[in-house]
Amino acid sequence: MNIGLVAHDSKKELMQNFCIAYKNILAKHELFATGTTGKLIEDATDLSIHKLLPGHLGGGRQMSVQIECNQIDAVIYLRDPVKPSGHEMDYARVYQLCDINNIPLATNLATAEILIMAINRGDLDWRNAYK
Repeated sequence: MNIGLVAHDSKKELMQNFCIAYKNILAKHELFATGTTGKLIEDATDLSIHKLLPGHLGGGRQMSVQIECNQIDAVIYLRDPVKPSGHEMDYARVYQLCDINNIPLATNLATAEILIMAINRGDLDWRNAYK
């Protein structure tokens, strides 16, 4: 399963901790992340991450293209709803494309944990047939 990982600056440490906690599950999948988030996750976990550009340099747009081409099966995007990033419009497209293409999107820790457990149980294996 291809999993997209994105985190606002204020949520990057939370994303690192999430990936540390669920490293054994994440290690079984292909991981894609915007540049800075990907580097931080790699440093904290030794997981192999396909790093896109940093968000402010177009990483959100790259993630959107992958979603649009059906190359991402689930997205965990830990966002800060109180202090949105300056390139929030790039990520609005991520939300839209996830909805259009029936790709699960978790935007906070609670839904991220539910999503990662569902992936681990095989609840999203239907994505393989959908491709």
